Amino acid sequence: MILCITEKPSVAKDIAAILGANTRKEGYYEGGNYKVTWTFGHLCTLKEPGDYEERWKRWSLGMLPMIPARFGIKVINDSGIERQFRVIENLIAEADEVINCGDAGQEGELIQRWVMQKASIKCPVKRLWISSLTDDAIREGFAHLKPESEFNNLYHAGLSRAIGDWLLGMNGTRLYSLKYSSPGNVLSIGRVQTPTLALIVQRHFEIQNFKPEDYWELKTLYRGATFNATAGRFHSPDEATATLDEICQSPLVINDIQEKKGREAPPRLFDLTSLQVECNKKWGWTADETLRLIQSLYEKKVTTYPRVDTTYLSEDIYPKVPGILRNMTPYAALTESLLTSKLPKSKKVFDNSKVTDHHAIIPTGQSPAVLIGNERQLYHLIALRFIAAFYPDCRFLSTTVSATVGKHGFKATGKVIEDAGWRKLYDDTPAEESKDDTSDDRILPEFKVGESGPHEPALQQKTTQPPKYYTEGTLLRAMESAGKTVDDETLREAMKENGIGRPSTRAAIIETLFKRRYIYRNRKSIMASQAGIELIET
Repeated sequence: MILCITEKPSVAKDIAAILGANTRKEGYYEGGNYKVTWTFGHLCTLKEPGDYEERWKRWSLGMLPMIPARFGIKVINDSGIERQFRVIENLIAEADEVINCGDAGQEGELIQRWVMQKASIKCPVKRLWISSLTDDAIREGFAHLKPESEFNNLYHAGLSRAIGDWLLGMNGTRLYSLKYSSPGNVLSIGRVQTPTLALIVQRHFEIQNFKPEDYWELKTLYRGATFNATAGRFHSPDEATATLDEICQSPLVINDIQEKKGREAPPRLFDLTSLQVECNKKWGWTADETLRLIQSLYEKKVTTYPRVDTTYLSEDIYPKVPGILRNMTPYAALTESLLTSKLPKSKKVFDNSKVTDHHAIIPTGQSPAVLIGNERQLYHLIALRFIAAFYPDCRFLSTTVSATVGKHGFKATGKVIEDAGWRKLYDDTPAEESKDDTSDDRILPEFKVGESGPHEPALQQKTTQPPKYYTEGTLLRAMESAGKTVDDETLREAMKENGIGRPSTRAAIIETLFKRRYIYRNRKSIMASQAGIELIET
């Protein structure tokens, strides 16, 4: 008998249907030579300190640090989990072969390996590794099962992360709670949650200690176009006023016109973090909400595996793209022009060197008719981004006009879109990529070198602004690039590719900080609570 172990009952049902294991039993499906069972995410966890040594049950500074000679796992203390584990344990004992059908990522590998280890598995194990749950992807995955040994390093990475969390969390939490907290009050310390909280507290102090300063900008209006002084800001009102008085008496003279053709490539495909950032920016969704919704889209077979940290596709996806576009029938009007000729194969989209376990999040081509509410909105966002990746660049003409008034230089810039390219897709939507209506994007009148005339100068008084509080979107980006704030060169290099936390766990880390009341929301802003500030100061 071949036993398949999935991570969720819904996935088990899909796989069982394809394998012909159609008879439902208590905790599994069976049929032919297959049985298909499931976990509910984590069934096992690392043991508690008291499970290793009796003396570690008591919180005491004298017992720290607690470092087990060998780490062990146990089944989570929950009647439903214990019942399902016994089902899996009995099935593993009967199996001739096990197929690990867990989520194809670091966390999925850890979940399944722990369950199989705890069940004392003896038979050979193979790995199903797929990026979507469509019937075709599942069939193709079963036709190309991989040896378990190929994923040993992935398991060891997940195990090391879990042990790192345990060592720092268990010891740090007891140390700080015993030394700095009132009796019975726990100060929670975590390998990822504490540096994340530190980012938020650091921003709190940057804003609190910010001292606003006034400055003045000199602009002048000539033939309907705004020219900015090239000298930049004035920090003294007297100097600004003196310059204004000086240029009032002189005409503006055009002395140079530069026209430059430019191109803007389509936005990159989504990884999980960029998707969470975009949804927070557009609709104010939390990172956790977006993760739940994209997980649902994956389980409904309409998008690919979501917990990814790349915005690229592997080159073997290229031949499949026309079929995916063709099957996206609700978007036929947008894909029609792409399907009449060979699709471009850009390194900005297809690059094997930028893809490890999984590629960027894209539609599978399955009908999105099953989606409702926010799921439909999220699918539309992903679908447009995918289609846009194969549209031509947006081409524009950028104009810079240089002028002088007396001895002072001025400059006006403008942009004319010559071919909207991929931007056509966003014409009817609140364009996520559209820029503010600044002078850089305005169409300028036609100027000639040497022309001159009267102008209308004016001073604008402005004040420097403090940094903005983090939103969930900007906090995710800060976690992703946290190495930038590290001074030690070696450590910064080590963090360059990873930041802090994994794409799949960052949302949960932020939620943990909310639950522990170290941070709170003020509309879209994330603020540090007094407890959070005091913990980081400690």
